[in-house]
Amino acid sequence: MFKKLREKMHTFFSQFKINSIRQRWLINNILTVVTVVIIAICVYSISVARYYYSSVQSALEAKAKTASSFFENYVANTYAEYYDRAYKFIETFEDADKIELQFINSSGIMIVSSNSLTGGFETNEDDIKIALSTGLMTTRKIKSEMTGESIIAVSAPMVDQNGTVIGVMRYLTGLRLVNREITVNVVMAICVGLFIIMLIVITNSAFIKSVVDPIQDITAMAKRISDGSYGIRIGKKYKDEIGEMVDAINEMSVKIAQSEKAQTEFISSVSHELRTPLTAITGWSETMLYDDTLNEDAKKGISIIFAEAKRLTNMVEELLEFTRIQDGRFTLNIQKIDISAELEESIITYRELLKRENIELEFVPYEGELPIINGDPERLKQVFLNILDNAAKYGGEGGKIVVSMTLKGDYINISIRDFGPGIPEDELQYVKMKFYKGSSTKRGSGIGLAVCEEIIGYHNGILELKNAEGGGLMVTIKLPVYD
Repeated sequence: MFKKLREKMHTFFSQFKINSIRQRWLINNILTVVTVVIIAICVYSISVARYYYSSVQSALEAKAKTASSFFENYVANTYAEYYDRAYKFIETFEDADKIELQFINSSGIMIVSSNSLTGGFETNEDDIKIALSTGLMTTRKIKSEMTGESIIAVSAPMVDQNGTVIGVMRYLTGLRLVNREITVNVVMAICVGLFIIMLIVITNSAFIKSVVDPIQDITAMAKRISDGSYGIRIGKKYKDEIGEMVDAINEMSVKIAQSEKAQTEFISSVSHELRTPLTAITGWSETMLYDDTLNEDAKKGISIIFAEAKRLTNMVEELLEFTRIQDGRFTLNIQKIDISAELEESIITYRELLKRENIELEFVPYEGELPIINGDPERLKQVFLNILDNAAKYGGEGGKIVVSMTLKGDYINISIRDFGPGIPEDELQYVKMKFYKGSSTKRGSGIGLAVCEEIIGYHNGILELKNAEGGGLMVTIKLPVYD
């Protein structure tokens, strides 16, 4: 019974979404407590009912046994004397207001009753028939045909001096008052059960609050750490398992901060060390390309040196830019700009480079006048060129790049789409992370998009990446419009 009731309640509560420890804790405890309380109330109610009914029954049986034994000592052998004695006994019956007393003869005819003092009608109740036929006291719970009230009837046989059953002394009492007492007790039990449930809910809520609130604080701080706020520490309020977890996260945060600092310092140092020789290599290789004394093979080799040195120089610049962002030395020159003009200038700059690689660059301008926005034109151009470069590098095999502008709500959207293979869905959420390259075999530092996102973030904008329908990657830059 306990198991079935708990399963039904669990099925009921499972219809609701449960997304937190607090909800699971409370519901599981409520299920258990409510189940126990319901069972306890049921057991108590049954016990109370049995107690009251058995008490009434025992009292009637004792009264009937005593009265029948007393009466039998004076029963005569004639019917007239029996009737006379019964009539006089009822006249002196003191409990007539609570109990009905009936005398029934051996033929089942009620000869007199404390309610009406008259008789003469036949009764067909089982307890009377059994008492007459067996000579044994019989108790039955019946329902009144007139009022519908439940009644307890005790029939005690009366035996004459010859041992013959000459009649039945029958006691009847209604159970209305008894049922009322039982109902009062059950209602009190229900009230106590509800109080217990409320007390459990309140105490459990307080307890789970002391557990969940610190976990929520830890979760919020952990998210800040995962977003890059390395080195921050969580306040320790408890010395239990939660306190140990706080210590572990604080230690992790400090170690990550130290690691990030060492990494940034290393990148900055190496980048600065590479910058000078790369500048020399780029400059001298470009100079040597104009030396007419060199043969074609030499010029071809020098052009490769120049291109690779240029690529490495750009990578070093990206790394230095990244370290400036990490160190907080990154600044913006904010001014009022026409974003459409800045984008077109970047496209004109890059279109000729893409033609050499047989990639078509299509620009779909906004049909209308775009509002002037606040931004750093050089930094935004850096973002445009970086994304166009990525589109050519990773999606250039599609042979086409489409750039479009739209105005949606409070944002100007700049979309750059290539028609290459796109990015695997399981890697999309990571591609903007620094140094992440995923499954791509293309060469690069892996920080270009991270720098772009930082720049767009400084403009209070949003950088979104998703695979376009029909193939390719769609990069959307959302820049806010200010009045």
